[in-house]
Amino acid sequence: MMINPLSEETEARAELSKSQSGIIDCDVHVYPRNAEEIKQYLAQPWKHRFHIRKNHYFQSPVTPRRTVTPDGRSPGTEPEFLREQLLRPHGITTAILLPRADVSANHDPDYAAAVATAYNKWLSDTWLNEYNADGAFKGSIMIAHQDPQSAAKEIERWAGHPHFVQVVIDSGARAPFGQRHYYPIYDACARHGLPLAIHPGADGIGINILASQGYPSHFLEYYAGLSFAMQVHLVSMLTEGVFERFPDLKIVITEGGVTWMPALMWRLDQEYKGLRSEVPWMKKLPSEYLRDHVRMTTQPLERPQRNEELLDVLSMMNYEEMLLFSSDYPDEHFASPDQLEFLTPRARSRILSENAKLLYHLNISSKGV
Repeated sequence: MMINPLSEETEARAELSKSQSGIIDCDVHVYPRNAEEIKQYLAQPWKHRFHIRKNHYFQSPVTPRRTVTPDGRSPGTEPEFLREQLLRPHGITTAILLPRADVSANHDPDYAAAVATAYNKWLSDTWLNEYNADGAFKGSIMIAHQDPQSAAKEIERWAGHPHFVQVVIDSGARAPFGQRHYYPIYDACARHGLPLAIHPGADGIGINILASQGYPSHFLEYYAGLSFAMQVHLVSMLTEGVFERFPDLKIVITEGGVTWMPALMWRLDQEYKGLRSEVPWMKKLPSEYLRDHVRMTTQPLERPQRNEELLDVLSMMNYEEMLLFSSDYPDEHFASPDQLEFLTPRARSRILSENAKLLYHLNISSKGV
């Protein structure tokens, strides 16, 4: 009998070595240099109304000064600076781009839809075309979920684009995402094999409510509570039967935290056993749906002082399959791939690369960026 000279750990390290040249960053924010970049894609009566939205309600009082580009612009606006600051130093081959416009805050659904379309056209022409000779950038189709029918049409418009790989919506909403008027969005995503990313945005701002009991007094309270909306939306989607109706739908919880997932699974499974007659369309335990349909980005990853404690929690949620690496560049909460050094090589390989390749149907070579 021939014995394989490579141990399982050695094989895992070989997998990691291969993936290190092809890390996929699943949350990279890019921005227009100025409002005119977006206005050129807007017709009247929307053009004169447009301005780049800023959150003036909940702002960190200690936001550090961020690096600016050589010509003094904000990070996330210049492709070569992004390559030099993020991709090359960290071995990142592919960046999943998520522009931020907080379109769900707008009270006028037609204006919100027009702005989303303008951002998609801008992203397609610039980051996914003019700036993308090496194919390093993949995009997210921005939609305004206030008008699900219009949002579905926007997904249809871009679904065949070679570099749009997912749909993104703000977590800020007037109703939890399981409710059936959102179904056109899920139908379009599922039919085209596009994951739906839920990103914090416009929570409690504009027309949207918060998932908490009311409006917080401090940024710390607001920011720590952003994960509440993610949990509310997932529970709604589960109990309303979204994953049974759309079995191919995948959800990405982006920048919404991670370690709350095991406790949510336990609570749902426990209550489901006594209340399953209320939701007869649920054929499996809630935790099974979550493991099958939900992925989560690693920034922010809640870190206790001891890595062993974090591993104990992560092991309760099938983390090697559920997690996707993200840096959150260029925001102040940036995290490099080194944050995952405490994991086994096999787990890092999956989280840094393999899970995203599978989710986004990527065929990526390890050519330089």
